[in-house]
Amino acid sequence: MDNNRDTAADPLPQTGLPATEVPGTGLLGTEPSETDLPVTEAAQLLPVAELHLHIEGTLQPELIFELAERNGITLPYSGLEELRGLYEFSDLQSFLNLYYANMAVLQTEQDFADMTSAYLARAAAAGVRHAEIMMDPQAHLSRGVSLETCVNGVVSALATSQEDFGISTLLIAAFLRDLSEESALEVLDGLLAMNAPIAAIGLDSAEVGNPPAKFERLFAKAREAGLRLTAHAGEEGPPSYIIDALDILGVERIDHGIRCMEDPELVERLVADRIPLTVCPLSNVRLRAVDTLADHPLPAMLAAGLNVSVNSDDPAYFGGYVDDNFSQLKAVFDLSDFDRARLAANSIHSSFASEERKAELLDELNAG
Repeated sequence: MDNNRDTAADPLPQTGLPATEVPGTGLLGTEPSETDLPVTEAAQLLPVAELHLHIEGTLQPELIFELAERNGITLPYSGLEELRGLYEFSDLQSFLNLYYANMAVLQTEQDFADMTSAYLARAAAAGVRHAEIMMDPQAHLSRGVSLETCVNGVVSALATSQEDFGISTLLIAAFLRDLSEESALEVLDGLLAMNAPIAAIGLDSAEVGNPPAKFERLFAKAREAGLRLTAHAGEEGPPSYIIDALDILGVERIDHGIRCMEDPELVERLVADRIPLTVCPLSNVRLRAVDTLADHPLPAMLAAGLNVSVNSDDPAYFGGYVDDNFSQLKAVFDLSDFDRARLAANSIHSSFASEERKAELLDELNAG
């Protein structure tokens, strides 16, 4: 759902982004030169597209308690401080355990709408101008919340996101890779039957032991339905999962992908094909994919010519939104204004937005 945009007529592009000039902008594809990009000390917040965001991961502790009270749910926490104290994770699974437990407060369409509006308000303050929001329908169905409730609730907030927050939006149905492909196919059928305004499907949750090949039929069906394709790969899973997501699932974009740096041939391929990698630095630190932000491969990925963007993943759990990620990257790596602008341009080019919307955002970026 690209709200206020008609994307139905947009042809599905080939995998990878050509380095061609976008009309009306001074930016060249996703491989700009220094003279193509605004370099302004005063521009602390550049207009960006957020491409890797799980809406359930935006549930702040305060909203969790507010929704629990509204719905008569007794939480297993004495208060905000105890809940916040649980936000230290040893790995992806330890995070997922808390992530799914906190979803219990999401019961009504209004709950989903309030959660989505809260994210949009915070994202607007972070410089986000286009957001591609993942939702986990299986996680709600498994606890008795209908597909209509979760989809309609989120969509009700997205429908006016551009008027209310200045953010165009798309909705991505993400499927849980630790569940069966049959379960995913059933949910996709339900989404298609209700004509849910989803623009793409994704693949998330526990990566280790759940290779992309497990979902080959799901992605083939989504492709036939005209949906765009993305998948988490190469966060905890090996570089081979990135290769399989590209070759078996046919995805256009890789979520995370940081372990590609372990495979020089894969890096060469990703650079040549301009495959977007939606990197989430603070998330990678919180989930122990890297020990510290100083250990993060983002600078090396940029130096290698990879098409990377910066995203927040599950910002309520991982210590920051997009602006927080940029701020800490700048502090740790002395990220230049040029690199910040390059990351912003990459995010726009890598989005599933219409070409018209991309051109608008690139114009805004280029204006500095």
